[in-house]
Amino acid sequence: MNPIAKVLIIAGASLMILGLLWQFGGKSLHLGRLPGDIAIERDHFKFYFPITTSILFSILFSAIAYFFRSIKK
Repeated sequence: MNPIAKVLIIAGASLMILGLLWQFGGKSLHLGRLPGDIAIERDHFKFYFPITTSILFSILFSAIAYFFRSIKK
């Protein structure tokens, strides 16, 4: 099987599983409302910067990329 096709199939299946988990378990995950996320609300102004959530996703995606690189060798 073509390696690019294999990666696309695995990525698609992973996204489907992640989407289902997010849909049904999203209320318990609280992503976007973690401690460290910056939220400022004032009259006629809302600013939100999910820095902790961004760091968490960065670590997760880096681990997934490392896993795929290690399989390729």
